[in-house]
Amino acid sequence: MRETRRMKRLERNSNRRQAFLNLIPMLDVLSVLVFFLLFHSFNGDMPEQRLALPNSVVETKPRGTVVVSVTPEAVVVQGLTVARTADLYDDRVVTVREVTQRLDQIESSLNKVRTKPAAENETKEITLLADKTIPFKVLKKIMTSCTASGYGKISLAVIQKPSHA
Repeated sequence: MRETRRMKRLERNSNRRQAFLNLIPMLDVLSVLVFFLLFHSFNGDMPEQRLALPNSVVETKPRGTVVVSVTPEAVVVQGLTVARTADLYDDRVVTVREVTQRLDQIESSLNKVRTKPAAENETKEITLLADKTIPFKVLKKIMTSCTASGYGKISLAVIQKPSHA
């Protein structure tokens, strides 16, 4: 069969259009993607990420305070696990001694760092992050322990709903 000029031109152009795969940019994108996934998939001892906070309409934002987190598994004060939540379901437990001890420890370390002594009328604050499945009787025991350590203001952290004006 005789090749026409058109057939020769198509064959010549098809040879030029063969795309080659450039691997360098693709490897760069894949390495960035792998780094991103590894960085954001870390599930270390950060119970705050696993909490399902209740919703509320809140106007003021929380200040920098001591954070007490209550997950279904543990009670965490400023990043240190102090008690198991299951132990607090017992009605004979009134206050959580471990929480009081940890708050006293935090207060003593803050006093060492402060340049001037804290005012006597200054109220210390706690932000309580609790999973919405935790019963209020457990939260009440933790709040009682916080007030026993001298923390007068206790804020319960919630997810802010948009207010309907």
